[in-house]
Amino acid sequence: MITMQEIFNEIHENGGLTPSRKVREIAERFPEKIAFRNKEFGIWHQITYEEFWNQAQYVGHALKFYGVGVKDKVAVHSENRPEWIIADIGIQAVKSITVGLYPTNPSPEVKYLLGHSESKVLFAEDQEQVDKVLEVIDHLPELLKIVYFESRGITRYENEKLISWDDFIEIGKKEYENDRDFVVNIQNGINSEDTAIMIYTSGTTGPPKGSMLTHGNLEWVATQIPELSFTTGVDNPQYLSYLPLCHVFGRLVDLIIGIHTMGTINFAESIDTVQTDLAEVQPSVFPAVPRILERMHAGALVKMKDASKLKQILFSAASKLGDITARRRLEIGEEDFIARITNFFAQLLGFRALRKKLGLLNVDNALSGAAPIAPEILRFFMSIGVPIYEGYGMTENSAIATGNRPGKVKLGTVGVPQPGVELKLADDGEILIKHPGVFKGYFKNDEATKEVVDSDGWLFTGDVGEYDGEFLKIVDRKKDIIITSGGKNVSPSEIENNIKTSPYIREAIVIGDDRKFLSALIGIEFDIVSNWALRKNIPHTTYRNLSENENVQELIWEEIKKANERTSSLAIRKFRMITKELDHEDGDMTATQKVKRNVMMEKFSDLIEDMYKWFFFFKQHSKV
Repeated sequence: MITMQEIFNEIHENGGLTPSRKVREIAERFPEKIAFRNKEFGIWHQITYEEFWNQAQYVGHALKFYGVGVKDKVAVHSENRPEWIIADIGIQAVKSITVGLYPTNPSPEVKYLLGHSESKVLFAEDQEQVDKVLEVIDHLPELLKIVYFESRGITRYENEKLISWDDFIEIGKKEYENDRDFVVNIQNGINSEDTAIMIYTSGTTGPPKGSMLTHGNLEWVATQIPELSFTTGVDNPQYLSYLPLCHVFGRLVDLIIGIHTMGTINFAESIDTVQTDLAEVQPSVFPAVPRILERMHAGALVKMKDASKLKQILFSAASKLGDITARRRLEIGEEDFIARITNFFAQLLGFRALRKKLGLLNVDNALSGAAPIAPEILRFFMSIGVPIYEGYGMTENSAIATGNRPGKVKLGTVGVPQPGVELKLADDGEILIKHPGVFKGYFKNDEATKEVVDSDGWLFTGDVGEYDGEFLKIVDRKKDIIITSGGKNVSPSEIENNIKTSPYIREAIVIGDDRKFLSALIGIEFDIVSNWALRKNIPHTTYRNLSENENVQELIWEEIKKANERTSSLAIRKFRMITKELDHEDGDMTATQKVKRNVMMEKFSDLIEDMYKWFFFFKQHSKV
């Protein structure tokens, strides 16, 4: 079997390939290599690269059978599973374009995304996703076929556009037998400028825009793999696919890096079993978004409070040693001798067991991306022996911009430019990026494209940054920076991330634009606060009931005061509790779980105005 160093050598010599060509190459050279492991009803099933490529070809043939041609769009609306990637590769191989939808997209968003993208075929996971599209089917005249992965509850439906995945693949298989070279012939004609995938932006301020990434963009990213800060060096790496494949981060890790490193992609049984599946798979690579890391951090701390006295003592001792390890590795480097000793004893005292429970025992490379994260969270993971390297990228630059890396880490920054990346700051601090991975443009929106990419190819990211030595620090989204009535510029995300290091706080939305002081809307981490309340004998029933409890509000205020002590910005003087869990389907958040600030300002305007009715310069908070 090929080693990782040999894979890197081949990429250095020949460059990276667009994903469908890479799958074909692996299938021809290493047909028995395991591509996927999928857990169903507690049992793991395997798919080889040969089976992967064959099924992808069947998809391509079946799409042709139903009239899908070059440049036509085909959508996938599903949780992560093998069929998602198989469909994606099959679509791309015949020069059609894959459009990913989030499983949480409600019916009105499904209507917009399928309509705007002009999708001809939809791959839908199950009855829930099929129902969403059938609700708006009359508004989607271009949609020819709906292919469902799971048949439960759908077999009784009478709609000529519906077909099961198995039947769809069987049609493709028959077509393949009639013309075995069709897919390969089309694939051989792929050009770098051809659009491969369309990823819709989260739409925090308006309708989502379809970002077109080309085969050339994906090839360039693949060519950078040996030098990227978050590429594993382990032979036969194991991945756990749980980041949404319709998001650029999930696609980067699973579709490009996972396949090019000939890894095995393990699929979580469901989004609810990710933590259990992590512990079982023990992956080599752990890509994460801040929300996942925050919950891991909070869960570990809360469980330790419920542990036996002996375990608490051991954890406390391990934490002190871990803090020394983290500090020395940050100041001196990964190979510091004393850090190795302190880490060795910290692992013996309890951190090895903790890493195993978290599913991070075998992690060779871990990264955090897609949103800012508090340095304290990264320091915690570094202290337990799992350095997580924060990086920066966005859909429009194929998720490649900057990253921290082993031996070159500065917490609170997003690292230094990745290989092949040109980066500069505009006069107002906006980060500009230039490299061959910058996207082709927004689908059917030339005006928006011209606003973000200039004639010289520089991408205007919309993020404001500043240098901390050679490291880049993200200040905030340009549009989100708060200017108080006193003229002070404030980065809300820095304060919000500080507050969210508390295990009890899930959401924090800082208010203060054109105001005399800063305030915040707070959403609790229900499970953890509920556990705290039970230990305090505080009765409660619902999320609202718990949020309105006086003792809980006192707890949250103490957590905010701790965050105020750590901030380099203005302090939060007042807060109000959000008495409902924020939800994508209610329009509170984007599909990527980013809070829609404008929606929050409108929905909770009464709470916000109440905080500014009376202004006192003494420390206070009010009950909801």
